[in-house]
Amino acid sequence: MVASTWEWLRRKKPLVDAFFALPVLLMSLPSLLNDAYGIEKWQLGLLTVVLTGPLVLRRTYPRTVFAAVVAISGVQCLLGVIPVPANVAVLAGLYTVTAGRTVRWGVGALLIAVAGAGMATYRYPSGGDDRRLAFITLMVLVSGVYVLGLHMRTRRAYLRSVEERAERLERERDNEVKVAMAAERARIARELHDVVAHNVSVIVVQADGASYAIDTDVGRARQALEAISSTGRTALAEMRRLLGVLRENDDAGAFAPQPGVAQLDDLVEQVRASGLAVAYEVDGTPAAMSEGRQLTVYRIVQEALTNTLKHGGPRVTVSVRLRYAEDALEIRVDDDGRGAAAADDGRGHGLAGMRERVAVYGGTVRAAPRPGGGFEVIARIPVHEEVAA
Repeated sequence: MVASTWEWLRRKKPLVDAFFALPVLLMSLPSLLNDAYGIEKWQLGLLTVVLTGPLVLRRTYPRTVFAAVVAISGVQCLLGVIPVPANVAVLAGLYTVTAGRTVRWGVGALLIAVAGAGMATYRYPSGGDDRRLAFITLMVLVSGVYVLGLHMRTRRAYLRSVEERAERLERERDNEVKVAMAAERARIARELHDVVAHNVSVIVVQADGASYAIDTDVGRARQALEAISSTGRTALAEMRRLLGVLRENDDAGAFAPQPGVAQLDDLVEQVRASGLAVAYEVDGTPAAMSEGRQLTVYRIVQEALTNTLKHGGPRVTVSVRLRYAEDALEIRVDDDGRGAAAADDGRGHGLAGMRERVAVYGGTVRAAPRPGGGFEVIARIPVHEEVAA
């Protein structure tokens, strides 16, 4: 509410400027009851209006408004009319030009204001000491307003640079996340290549066996055909995902074996050897899963343990739990480390890659600090997928 109101006011410059010009007008009202200015009251009122009126547009047309109030004050001085409270509009114009325009325009406005102060000092009769005091007073006012305007100009330029830098960093961060997601998709594509190639190889072997056994052992041939059907469905499901992933032209490591659920024991032992206390348990009956799903499970646990090693702090303990349900596998990795207090440079992409992997199989993942301290990763991955005929 406050932010929206502020944005609306920033777009209504004349309205805001009129609000700030109102005190000048109110300050001039008592002078209308005073006969010490040597002019008629209606003339004094007209002078007050023509001096304060342009301030409504002081930020919209700062140089024009400053020139107008300076010209009016100059004519007033030439006619011998005593300065009125509304002449403070000259200082308001000086501040606006200095704060809103270039340094050159600010210096020019300062010189004009100094000349006006000198002109006003020697135009109106007074004693020598009084004249010097009046001139010094006017110079202090003019210099103070100029310095204030220069400070506000510098401050606004600094704030604009900070906002631009924040926007640039935000764009760079978004680009880094996109690059990380693209790289993760490419890595997933390379890993799925192994899975699909394995399934196709199994189909070829089973088909060759069925062709040899179809005349001599019908039962064995039927088993081979059932294996072909099951493996084909799995391969088709993997291919459907593979078509949606852009793969980089990089075959490095394409034939390296990929880890699965069975390798989690080795991973846990490896992490324990590094000094991290890890508790590992499996609930439920392990379901048969495709190699791609097993690889995703392995990578999720690996990334969660890596984050604990990097950010958990000393003497941290972590628990890894796999719970098999009828249709899904739940992965839960909890630690009692620093949690939300852990330092983060904003350049890690492990969590983004984790979400990408789980999304490939239609699962969900949640990674966040725990309320009581520590960090938790909870992922749910479907273990089966039906392929439309």
